Amino acid sequence: MSLTIRPARPDEAGLVLGFIRELAEYEKLLHEVAATEADIALALFGPNPRTFCDIAEWEGEPVGFAVWFYTYSTFSGRHGIWLEDLYVRPGQRGRGIGKGLIANLARRCVEEGLPRLAWWVLNWNEPSRVFYRSIGAAAQDEWTVKRLEGEALARLGQGN
Repeated sequence: MSLTIRPARPDEAGLVLGFIRELAEYEKLLHEVAATEADIALALFGPNPRTFCDIAEWEGEPVGFAVWFYTYSTFSGRHGIWLEDLYVRPGQRGRGIGKGLIANLARRCVEEGLPRLAWWVLNWNEPSRVFYRSIGAAAQDEWTVKRLEGEALARLGQGN
């Protein structure tokens, strides 16, 4: 049994989009996926990528992914990593693949001197919450996520 984690390749934008769609379906959010293969290719492999993707392979077959980017904390004065999406196909779970993907990012943090790795988890996703607690992740319950999008974003952006 072998797990390999590697950076996504430019010819894998379709694979990454497939994982995104599978994750969104699991989270009951497939209706929100507007990204195209071209969007993914540009974001990950365009002239100045700001988003990155690691692919998990089990026995040479892609079975999961982690999409991430660098953040910055003014309080620490240092960058960190934000894990945007983590997904392992249901039939492959329980083999340490998700843990391997997160450990790979934790290793990157250690090697680059980054003090934090952070992400969100849906409140109803108890299996993931249990898993994250098992690896030592602490909930940041004192923060409430806010989002500005759609009409409200456009109105504010246009000065109205």
